[in-house]
Amino acid sequence: MTNITVRNIPDEVMSKIKILSANERRSLNNEILVLLETGLEKTLNEDAGLKLHANKETQLNIWEKLCGQWDDTRDTQEILADIRDRRTIGRQVTL
Repeated sequence: MTNITVRNIPDEVMSKIKILSANERRSLNNEILVLLETGLEKTLNEDAGLKLHANKETQLNIWEKLCGQWDDTRDTQEILADIRDRRTIGRQVTL
């Protein structure tokens, strides 16, 4: 799990979080997690078009950085055979 530090939380916001935390009998940390999860769900539901993946430019930048980094002693056919063997049953595709 990832840890973050949130700075400059307004006193009135922190007071409300503390009240919620006490009312729900949760630790301050758990209350903040619940609020984050609830807020995220609400935001995603309100904006159904929100994309949670990288845009085309970002994806290209990632692939460019990875290009040439793969180190494998197998030949192409062995790699392809390995990929095909490890696939799970799903939709039919023609390669």
